[in-house]
Amino acid sequence: MSKTVDETPAPPLLDRYTPWAGSVARLIVGGVWLVAGGLKVTDLRSSIRAVQVYELLPNSMAEIVGIALPLIEVGIGVLLILGLATQAGAVVSSLLLLAFIVGIASAWARGLQIDCGCFGGGGQLGEGETPQYLVEILRDIGLLALSGLLVWRPTTRYSIDSILFRTK
Repeated sequence: MSKTVDETPAPPLLDRYTPWAGSVARLIVGGVWLVAGGLKVTDLRSSIRAVQVYELLPNSMAEIVGIALPLIEVGIGVLLILGLATQAGAVVSSLLLLAFIVGIASAWARGLQIDCGCFGGGGQLGEGETPQYLVEILRDIGLLALSGLLVWRPTTRYSIDSILFRTK
């Protein structure tokens, strides 16, 4: 005996709206990564300086990170915006955001007066400028929560993943 439409239970609320919430999360986080990396990739010298002022890595390693980081950020942004390898992109996004939160908290705890360099620039703050560590950490926690949603539920609407894997 076949079921009619009326006999089919409605999907749970979470299952119905999570793909849409995931699409919004994917576009927000992907857009932030694309902008952040795009601004840095055009000025790699500033990107290197931004990594160096955290005083967490030897200068030679900070140079490598300062060059690689913008490229990784742009890559994550493209993957998330397109919805291609969404879960993998969200995992890398989450790990980077955790590293950034730790780095910013470390700078704050050590009393460094630096610009995070999150969207280009970076370096020591000028006389009278105040670090925005709390705002930066809260922003990154919000982005981490959105990335976590994509790690947990990577299936989103209007994504290449949904075409490749035939999901809704």
